[in-house]
Amino acid sequence: MIETKVIVIGGGHAGAEAAAASARLGVPTVLITQKKETIGEMSCNPAIGGLGKGHLVREIDALDGLMAKAADASGIQFRVLNRSKGPAVRGPRVQADRALYREAVQQALFQQDNLSIMEATVEDVVCERTGAVTGVVLSSGEKVACSALVLTTGTFLRGVIHLGESKTPAGRIGDAPSIGLALTLEKFGFALSRLKTGTPPRLDGKTIAWGSLLEQKGDCPPEPMSYLTDEIQNEQRSCFITNTNESTHAIITKNLNKSPIYSGQIEGVGPRYCPSIEDKVVRFADKTEHQIFLEPEGLNTDTVYPNGISTSLPADIQEHLVRSISGLENVKIIRPGYAIEYDHVDARELKHTLETKKMAGFFMAGQITGTTGYEEAAGQGLIAGINAGLMALGKEPNFIIDRAEGYLGVMIDDLVTKEIKEPYRMFTSRAEYRLQLRADNADIRLTEKGVRIGCVSEHRKGRFEKKRSNIEKAEETLKMLKLSPSALSKLGVAVNQDGIKRSAHELLGHRDIGKERVLEIWPEVGQIPQQYLELCRNNSMYESYVRRQEADIEAYRKDENLVFPKGMDFGSLGGLSNEARQALETVKPRTLGQAARIPGITPAAAIILLRHVRAQGRRRKHLQEAS
Repeated sequence: MIETKVIVIGGGHAGAEAAAASARLGVPTVLITQKKETIGEMSCNPAIGGLGKGHLVREIDALDGLMAKAADASGIQFRVLNRSKGPAVRGPRVQADRALYREAVQQALFQQDNLSIMEATVEDVVCERTGAVTGVVLSSGEKVACSALVLTTGTFLRGVIHLGESKTPAGRIGDAPSIGLALTLEKFGFALSRLKTGTPPRLDGKTIAWGSLLEQKGDCPPEPMSYLTDEIQNEQRSCFITNTNESTHAIITKNLNKSPIYSGQIEGVGPRYCPSIEDKVVRFADKTEHQIFLEPEGLNTDTVYPNGISTSLPADIQEHLVRSISGLENVKIIRPGYAIEYDHVDARELKHTLETKKMAGFFMAGQITGTTGYEEAAGQGLIAGINAGLMALGKEPNFIIDRAEGYLGVMIDDLVTKEIKEPYRMFTSRAEYRLQLRADNADIRLTEKGVRIGCVSEHRKGRFEKKRSNIEKAEETLKMLKLSPSALSKLGVAVNQDGIKRSAHELLGHRDIGKERVLEIWPEVGQIPQQYLELCRNNSMYESYVRRQEADIEAYRKDENLVFPKGMDFGSLGGLSNEARQALETVKPRTLGQAARIPGITPAAAIILLRHVRAQGRRRKHLQEAS
């Protein structure tokens, strides 16, 4: 028997982050994957980040994760989405070279101390009678013992690929599905449901009429995704834009009965916010066109990813519909698109640490929990890997990001609290405190938290401390530079003539004044490095709003500190409706705040829970005083 401390099953984005995070804590870790060469594979679109997703990537990076660094090492186009809007909702996005991204992830894992990588298929999980995980059984019959296990199977649990009427058991093209683990989860009593996702056909760029298409260039200079990256080295490439048309829609409508999504062949629910082209045509029947982004898959390949036409129609129909699109009239399809259906676990069976409630030491992350997207998977993998590592070290696995600290916290709280009826995708609108949770300040919010538990390298720690010191000095300088309203008025700056001096810091974030005007008034501000000045400007811009929001956060934290006793019987509480009792028993919330966020828990039910928690607290205090 092989022995280790932490086992991670699966080498996708969740598995890579989980294995690296556990190993960074100094814990002997084994990553088990079917094929080493597919570790870090970008199975769908060749891009990292975007709206909401870019925030997740920056937070992963702040905790010394892999994704942002790999994106910078492979990026061939960098764009900040929503740049014309406020900093809180801007989303950094990187178009990546598939091969370079995979290479960067593999290099990071192969060089990671305390990490071993094993090629094998896991068939079963070993569990003690006490309900604690003790290891896994491989398809060879060999056992690997562990103290904690992280399961990151992606779309492999009983995965089935659909292409027209054809059904192929697979986790993705060319990889076998995981049947044994699905049976294991059912044996342990986990509730499994079906979800589906899809991918578009891959096109031969040599057969595209590029001259007829709208070019979309990246930002110049490119803004790195990782806080550790000083400059992007790769050659940059453009994307191009085209659109479907009425002819395309007519072809799809005529052949809907051949789509497994509409023929009844697929049972799983697909992502509402990233629908197939069949779904778009049906759901938005009034639209005569849908935008398509033609994204290069790399510097040394002609393969193009047509973002926006995910489909599972038969291959011959795909050829007709693609060739009806402007610029693609003579295009060659390298590989047709397809849908993939797979099992997932109800994430309400997980704690906020991503450990399962049923089995101690058993963690889950990625699409198995009902999410979609590389970034959501990687974020969960990071948190699960940290907590599995802490458990293996004999420490309390209690590393949690809350909703007021980061998008990682928002995502995990949503997953473990609310029923997943479709693949979960991160959006900025999901975060109540998004004015504070910007992509530009993720390290300021989270890196120190990572340093305290030991998952952040000395290199990153040193860079972060230097940055934080420089920002503090910059803000101190900006707040010391002040002028009276009358003096500002003489300089052409309109402020209320109330006799109160205005600082450079205050004016920097003013919508009608801004950075250029501040530099004219105080030329010495130009000595502050651009990156720190921009962060100070964003802080200034949201300062008054953040102050107002702090009361909401204080109330949120107060509720989060009201913790229910372990094993609490919610069904025994009087005054609750049957719906509320059922919802509470399903989720088994950790805190009053989490309980209040469960769908079906009314304000009246929350008050009953609050009274119960307070009564329990008074009872405990009385017993302590009596003893």
